[in-house]
Amino acid sequence: MAGPRQAQLDATPLPGARVLVVEARFYDEIADELLAGAQAAIAAAGAESHVITVPGALEAPAMVAIALDAAEAAGRPFDAVVVLGCVIRGETGHYDIVAGESARALMDLAVARRIPLGNGILTVENEAQALARARVSEMNKGGGAAEAALAVLRHKRALAEAFR
Repeated sequence: MAGPRQAQLDATPLPGARVLVVEARFYDEIADELLAGAQAAIAAAGAESHVITVPGALEAPAMVAIALDAAEAAGRPFDAVVVLGCVIRGETGHYDIVAGESARALMDLAVARRIPLGNGILTVENEAQALARARVSEMNKGGGAAEAALAVLRHKRALAEAFR
């Protein structure tokens, strides 16, 4: 049986693109790695990142909405959003609420606002899994979340151009 198909993503530079990065900094070492990966991917695309830090994953969706509104009101809207953070399963059901509600709220925002959004909130069983996924030298999920948002931004721009 064949493995998952790896998409060849467009790497067209996005100079001038403004990317909002909201990081939930509950675990500093994990957050540092996620942010490093995301910022490297954004810089590699020629885009600029604007980082806002919040305490945890549940605060991230509200911060995204607030920042999108503020940037729009200032006439400097964001072109894409990347959200980073980590939720580690504990002994209570709080994990399920935080993981599910933050993901749902981010998806709702992306669809309602029609903004490319890369969800880089890790949902893991333990710190070792989180670090393996966060480290730039390993799975680089922060970079992956940024690359996902940038890929959708490229498609959004191509469609806008195609239907002019």
